[in-house]
Amino acid sequence: MMDAKTRRQARVRRHVRVRRKISGTAERPRLAVYRSNRHIYAQLVDDEAARTLVAASDREVRVGGTGKAGGDGKTAPSKAVGELLAERAKAAGIERVVFDRGGRLFHGRVAALAEGAREKGLQI
Repeated sequence: MMDAKTRRQARVRRHVRVRRKISGTAERPRLAVYRSNRHIYAQLVDDEAARTLVAASDREVRVGGTGKAGGDGKTAPSKAVGELLAERAKAAGIERVVFDRGGRLFHGRVAALAEGAREKGLQI
């Protein structure tokens, strides 16, 4: 059983490995996802200018969810965050992004966010 410190270090190592390969530009910014135990945040980052272009979080969206087993407690808000981010990106003139999963598996809430963004027309 890995303790929390080693789990976090492993995630950070994976994130560094991913970040070596991808970088955001003004034409194709990086969609960075941060997931805490309770919330999920996403932002479009231009790494060349070191600027956040667009941001969204589940604190801004109101989606029902019970959080019980079998329910859609955190996944539905994650998808809504992806949709909100895509709408804001379209308004800012951004069509294509490169996805940065933050060292997490492309699964669950992270995948739901990407799916929501794709459904609203963002090319990942």
